[in-house]
Amino acid sequence: MNRGIAAYLLAAAALVALTAFAFSVGRYPVSPGELWGVFAAKIFGSARALPDNVETIILKVRGPRVFAALLVGAALAAAGTAYQGMFRNPLVSPDLLGVSTGAALGAVLGIFLSRDIWIIQAFAFAGGLAAVGLVYWIGSSVPRHDPLLALVLTGVVIGTLLGSGIALLKYLADPYNELPAITYWLLGSLASITPSDLGAASLFTVAGLAPMLLLRWRMNLLALPDDEARALGVDTRKLRAVVIIAATLMTAAAVAVSGIIGWIGLIVPHAARLLVGPDFSRLLPLAMLIGAAFLLAVDTLCRTVAAIEIPPGVLTALLGTPFFLWLFAVSRRGW
Repeated sequence: MNRGIAAYLLAAAALVALTAFAFSVGRYPVSPGELWGVFAAKIFGSARALPDNVETIILKVRGPRVFAALLVGAALAAAGTAYQGMFRNPLVSPDLLGVSTGAALGAVLGIFLSRDIWIIQAFAFAGGLAAVGLVYWIGSSVPRHDPLLALVLTGVVIGTLLGSGIALLKYLADPYNELPAITYWLLGSLASITPSDLGAASLFTVAGLAPMLLLRWRMNLLALPDDEARALGVDTRKLRAVVIIAATLMTAAAVAVSGIIGWIGLIVPHAARLLVGPDFSRLLPLAMLIGAAFLLAVDTLCRTVAAIEIPPGVLTALLGTPFFLWLFAVSRRGW
């Protein structure tokens, strides 16, 4: 069997198994028969006697959280794959251009102003888009510099500036109410996801994914020097702008509903690249499968491994650091 096909099948099988496992485990265990009975009743209309609380637990408690983990993991992995291909650098992650920091500043501002969750998420989404817009405007306006290098350096500088804004708001926040909420949000969580959150995040994720899929063949040309890509008939400036907008939409939508969950956009594209190579058309779907499975596994561990829930952002860092070092050791030189 072709290595790429085997990788897709294995990732898809792992994703299905992890999804069933995530629905089954928790404070109230659900058996495979009960899980199948609930979904069969919803999909096929079959009737089966089940405990009253089983359907509530599966569809209203665990369902939004499981699907949010799948959506956020896939979105962050896709954004990381696009950024790494566009910048020709395997160390690039979705927060390079300040989208995560901008979204964090927007959310922290909403919490500081004591707004409700809808306003906080709207602030986070707007902050991520505004940060990347500012980075791209400044980076593209600087003359006599390589455009990629200008974007990276501008992103680092603007990210540092936004981070200082977050620190200032934390310092000014009420230490009994606002500061704990800010700290908890910055650590990332999927515990309070609602179906309406999923609807909004799904809309923007699809809006960002569509141009990536339509331009998947041209994305490979961004790995070439700009002169060579333009010689092949590709306007690298416009293509790069479209990719940045698409990846930013996906990242901002994910961060707005889940908070800061790092490492997925950095390590998942590495793992997918080892399996199917750097071709973007094959790399993107596999990275999304692995990203969804990885975050779902992490979130399931977060809510089951201890008596208290561990923030996913903490666990992704604990697992991501050794995993990245292993990937770096086994990857080929100069991918």
